[in-house]
Amino acid sequence: MSYSWVGAPTVFNGTNSNIGGDSDTENLNQWFQSGDQAYIIVASAMVLIMVPGLGFLYSGLSRRKSALSMIWACMASCSVITFQWYFWGYSLAFSNYATNGFIGDLKKFGLMNTLATPSPGSPLIPDLLYAFYQMQFCAVTAAIVAGAVAERGRLIPFMVFTFFWATLVYCPIACWVWNVNGWAYTWGVLDYAGGGPVEIGSGMSALAYSMVLGRRQEKMMLNFRPHNVSLITLGTILLWFGWLGFNGGSAFGANLRATMACWNSNITAMFAAMTWCLLDWRLARKWSMVGWCSGAISGLVAATPASGFIPPWASVILGISTAVVCNFSTKIKYWIKIDDAMDVFAEHGIAGMVGLFFNGVFGASYIIGLDGVNTGLFPGGWIERHFLQLGQQVAYIAACTAYAFVMSALIAYAINYIPGLHLRASEEAELLGMDDDQLGEFAYDYVEVRRDYLAWTPAKGEPENKEHDIPQTQRHGISQHSEMLEGKEPSESSGDAHTGIGGDRHGVAYEKTEREKHGEGIAPASQ
Repeated sequence: MSYSWVGAPTVFNGTNSNIGGDSDTENLNQWFQSGDQAYIIVASAMVLIMVPGLGFLYSGLSRRKSALSMIWACMASCSVITFQWYFWGYSLAFSNYATNGFIGDLKKFGLMNTLATPSPGSPLIPDLLYAFYQMQFCAVTAAIVAGAVAERGRLIPFMVFTFFWATLVYCPIACWVWNVNGWAYTWGVLDYAGGGPVEIGSGMSALAYSMVLGRRQEKMMLNFRPHNVSLITLGTILLWFGWLGFNGGSAFGANLRATMACWNSNITAMFAAMTWCLLDWRLARKWSMVGWCSGAISGLVAATPASGFIPPWASVILGISTAVVCNFSTKIKYWIKIDDAMDVFAEHGIAGMVGLFFNGVFGASYIIGLDGVNTGLFPGGWIERHFLQLGQQVAYIAACTAYAFVMSALIAYAINYIPGLHLRASEEAELLGMDDDQLGEFAYDYVEVRRDYLAWTPAKGEPENKEHDIPQTQRHGISQHSEMLEGKEPSESSGDAHTGIGGDRHGVAYEKTEREKHGEGIAPASQ
């Protein structure tokens, strides 16, 4: 055996283990290495950075008038999850007293009996630290689901949904695969950092919420494009940084398995980013920054369940395969007519399924044993002639997919029927933008300046001409908006069928000038 021992540096034999130890009579830190604890504390902080990272990503993918609402949705969902996890979430997911295999009990309600006993995830760290680290996982998953409210969902009903979703969707699936008494764990399913509870859970839940919420107005989708690619890139980089804590920290100690998980995460993400860019280039013959970000995220998602199980060479195959599958999966929402605005289903749900599938084929026991704890405890996949593993992985994928979608849809429908908690904003609110309708602040100052312009510059007298010289349909930057205010359908003559405004395919509007009237060309309109 290549290890001088297997397991924690010192076997736990503390007193009062049923309540987590007695710090009045003994040093509870003696059972754990300070380096492992420090590493997981830092990894927890890295995972927390993913929440604002998702906010920036979703903000950049939205329109200007709804940009801030997406950041608020992600950050506020983190607040809800912190309460839920402390209240009963950790107990429902990881209480070791429940043996039903599906959900925990309430014996760790409010972090009771949660202190210095070895954690359910690994004997290398204490239960209290494990609870804190896993709380960040749940918070990130809820923030991923927040993409479903983009540009038409009310925020407070989503916060109510988040609490019940964490209780009835996330906690049970986490219990299945990570609780020592969970049915998937005892069956031998390989899910390293959350292909089921985090990725499939978020992807299917966002799809279900989007279905209940309904599609955005078709006439509002004219000329739609992400409003800030720089924010998308910033959000992706913050996610990438946090993901190294997400996947690396899931080894639950500063060890070789953590290092391998970080390597595999980067390899998968980079090959997925390159592949996605090539797939987009074949259509537009131009490179896409959004495409690079989409590929990198899908690769990191696929690495989440697989990075602690597969060797690096398999991560190359995983990255390429994930990008191809997820790139084409972005079309599924058009087939099923569900407006998954942020492609959460394609880039999280589908990518999580691919990563879990790869564990059944490329899982290697020597990768698992790199943490010094799981040496010889788990078989690999097909490459180690353990052919049953793939069937177990597929069954687990199917169970997570069906449960997350059905339960999330039921929760959303139930909340939608509660008076005052209808999920969808009004058509007028959607036209105005979620920032103005749901928040008292804006992502960009010019929105408020435009709204309050007349209040800041009051008229000094009666206008000379009381009749407006400018027709109603020409008083706004986008003519369709003006026509909608009059209750009309956008006219075909008001803009190109693909861009929605008079101009080129990049959305640059033009207006006639005196020179054009004499056949001397056109000039760009002021923006």
